[in-house]
Amino acid sequence: MNPPGLGTDAGALLAAIVESSDDAIVGKSLDGTILSWNQAAERIFGWSSAEIVGMNVRTLIPEDRQAEEDAIIASITRGERVPTFETVRKRKDGSAIDVAVTVSPVLDSEGRVVAASKIARDISLKKETQRRLEESEARLSLLADNMSQLAWIAGRDGRVVWRNKRWFDYTGTTPEEMEASGRQTVQHPDYSEAVNARFRDHLASGEDWEDTFPLRSANGEWRWFLSRATPIRDEARSILYWFGTNTDVTEMRDAEQRIELLLQEVNHRSKNMLSIIQSLARRTDKNRPDFIERLEQRIRSLAASQDLLVRRAWSSIPVREMIDTQLQTLVDSHVQVRLDGPEVLLSPGAAEALAMAIHEMGTNALKYGALSVPDGRVAIEWSVEPAPEGEAPGFRIAWHEQGGPPVSAPTRPGFGTRIIVDVPRVKLNAQVETAYDPSGFAWYLACPVSAIL
Repeated sequence: MNPPGLGTDAGALLAAIVESSDDAIVGKSLDGTILSWNQAAERIFGWSSAEIVGMNVRTLIPEDRQAEEDAIIASITRGERVPTFETVRKRKDGSAIDVAVTVSPVLDSEGRVVAASKIARDISLKKETQRRLEESEARLSLLADNMSQLAWIAGRDGRVVWRNKRWFDYTGTTPEEMEASGRQTVQHPDYSEAVNARFRDHLASGEDWEDTFPLRSANGEWRWFLSRATPIRDEARSILYWFGTNTDVTEMRDAEQRIELLLQEVNHRSKNMLSIIQSLARRTDKNRPDFIERLEQRIRSLAASQDLLVRRAWSSIPVREMIDTQLQTLVDSHVQVRLDGPEVLLSPGAAEALAMAIHEMGTNALKYGALSVPDGRVAIEWSVEPAPEGEAPGFRIAWHEQGGPPVSAPTRPGFGTRIIVDVPRVKLNAQVETAYDPSGFAWYLACPVSAIL
């Protein structure tokens, strides 16, 4: 039985099918002349049947794709069907439209090719979706490959299924090598077993994973990485993947270790400083009327030395800078002081010992000696003496006062004498002499150069 309303006319049935199709169905002669044009073709390309029938199908084809029609004509003439392919065609308004085209030969009753049937499907939405997906994937790939971390994705079983470019750049491996041997090849053997055991525990519990361990670089260097992974779940909260990153923390770890060492050093030096201050307080004569003043001056000397050491990052300190720093803590008396000597660097310990002595002698000179009068002068001279054969070179420094009040030796050695004589003698393995000539006080120190380095 034929469908109602179509009677027995098969041609009417075929025409109805063609007109109701969502795809453009176009009939054309072998020279490309358009013979038929259904409603979908009007909707897709914008030309009505009355406008387009009789025109050449090349009207729909952009200039840069005309060769496609040449290939289609050749295939159809041979009686061959042209399989579906995706291309671009033109609308009436000149705009481009993405289509999927299939072309089949039309045969007469004797089997000769007399025309062609072309079906064009509008795939604009599909292509737009595809373009957006590709753009999104390109952006994600650009982000993943240029982020500072090594990034990776693992399945729910922990097997890594994707790594970013940064991973391969750092490790010098290839996807094939990673597929064959896994990440254990770049993990430090001393940490690998424990790290992987902890990771498996987190795979089982579903909790975020974090660990720190070394990874080998392409040039064989082991660097420390903070590694993290978080589970990606579906709507039912089941784990689909694990997304992980490895962040290079080598410099931060080294800095933390340096800070820890620095804190230990600060703690050690603070205790030493407190011990020195306690010693200064105990040994400064409490019965002297200037006890507080003398103690404060000595503490200021220590503070000046510490400031200089901090500015120099606890490294070597030039002799001249050490002396200038101590004289600046006194009254503006350095105009009466002459410094003469080569560039010699002192270790922090040697600088502290000599600074205390220089400050003590400067304080005494300001109160009782050459710096207490305008015409008084102090000469501070130092040198490095060549080493006699078989001996080490020596460092010498001297303090000479002239033009001050007459000098006399102290009746008994006090704590000041200990600072200028005993402290450098012990700390620098030095020979120290003092002279109390009436014309001016003098102080001489000699020690091995190795003691001040």
